[in-house]
Amino acid sequence: MADSSSFPPSPDPSVTVPWSDVVRFVRQLSHDLRNHLNAVELQSVLLNELTDDPELKGEVKRLREMLSTVGGALQKVSASLTIPKLTLMPYRAGDLFEDIRKKFENDFPAKKTLVQWNVDLAEAMLEVDPQLLQQVLLELLDNAFREGSPAQPIAVSARRANNGVTLTMREAKTQFDRPTEEWGRGPLRHVSHGHYGLGLNRARGIIEAHGGSLKAEYDSGSSTLITTVALPATNAVG
Repeated sequence: MADSSSFPPSPDPSVTVPWSDVVRFVRQLSHDLRNHLNAVELQSVLLNELTDDPELKGEVKRLREMLSTVGGALQKVSASLTIPKLTLMPYRAGDLFEDIRKKFENDFPAKKTLVQWNVDLAEAMLEVDPQLLQQVLLELLDNAFREGSPAQPIAVSARRANNGVTLTMREAKTQFDRPTEEWGRGPLRHVSHGHYGLGLNRARGIIEAHGGSLKAEYDSGSSTLITTVALPATNAVG
């Protein structure tokens, strides 16, 4: 029988690590791994130059594509951990959400019919970073689609409310048992292939950096998950 002392000790459940340390570790690890990937990429370029064999060149091309995919995934994880830095500009709210809708439908034409948009914002003006807010809505929609094909279209509406703008997304869900009180405040809790529980947390950070809020609630009566994003408006015109 092996000596139990030869096994590594079990992690101490009482040990807690500050989130800032986790972020620093992941970003450093990502940086180091990407350096290794860059070295492999250089070697693949050399291999490609050393051969005239079409089949081998094809394999090298596929290798480089795989390296690019891994590098992109690492870069995405690092970006998900960064504190949002806003580049604010005045933007008509109706134009903003119309631009986001067009972006979604252009990038995901197969999912175009799975989302119903209803935007009525009159002349409301926002002071926002449009690119980051676009990331927020696309992240919310991506989360909804990853739960499986929706039983009915996801309803996205935007309205003036309380001297601001409110965006509401309604998803039909016959089964839902996740807590919603701290929606988007649990990074790394829900991990799956290619997803690490960081997107929703970053979305909340972007919204709050704009002075807004993110919340979710599940209506068991209608079997609907309702996600609400509130943003302050810069005027009361509308």
